[in-house]
Amino acid sequence: MPKLTLDAIDRRILRELQEDARLTNVELADRIGLSPSPCLRRVRILEEAGIIAGYRATLSRKNAGLGLTVFVGVKVERHHDEEATAFQRAVADVPEVIACYLVSGEHDFLIEVVVPDLEGYEQFLMGRLLRLPGVIDVRSNFAIRTVKSPASLPLDHLPM
Repeated sequence: MPKLTLDAIDRRILRELQEDARLTNVELADRIGLSPSPCLRRVRILEEAGIIAGYRATLSRKNAGLGLTVFVGVKVERHHDEEATAFQRAVADVPEVIACYLVSGEHDFLIEVVVPDLEGYEQFLMGRLLRLPGVIDVRSNFAIRTVKSPASLPLDHLPM
């Protein structure tokens, strides 16, 4: 699929939907200054191009009972081998892991884990993480306070 070129209207659509994905098409069209029909057409193009990957509710971790966030560096045996692939498949099925990145540096993977508390993390660490394929080392960094949580993407850097 050819790369989609975004104009100022597309960027406004994306900004508004990142701020409030529950907007109706009529509300969105009104906010960006288009009539509903061309607005909907543009949203569908953005969805089909994969720029809009989906819609979801943002939950409060604390209010949902998941008050502890831990960033864990994981080292695996032979990270260019089957071990890394097996680890990636296994970690994708672990519900406490909300993000996993293949990284350069001291560790092979950086995972973001959410659990209720320190006891919950100990259970996760001993009962799940250390049992995943190929794990030879983990380093845990506990979030003390959230300064900035996942936010809207910086649209000014998208190609026009």
